[in-house]
Amino acid sequence: MARKSKDARVQVILECTEQKGTGVPGISRYVTTKNRKNTPERLELKKYNPYLKRYTIHREIK
Repeated sequence: MARKSKDARVQVILECTEQKGTGVPGISRYVTTKNRKNTPERLELKKYNPYLKRYTIHREIK
């Protein structure tokens, strides 16, 4: 069954913010969901980056 387009819970992509400055190849991305009504601003979480081998800040991308 298809979901309604006006659901509060939407799927978002989180991308590492620290990896762009380094010369390490690859992109660390995670897919998660958030409640649009409770958190209208962009989501920011600390997640593990396997390319840098440490926890970094991952920010929601459009």
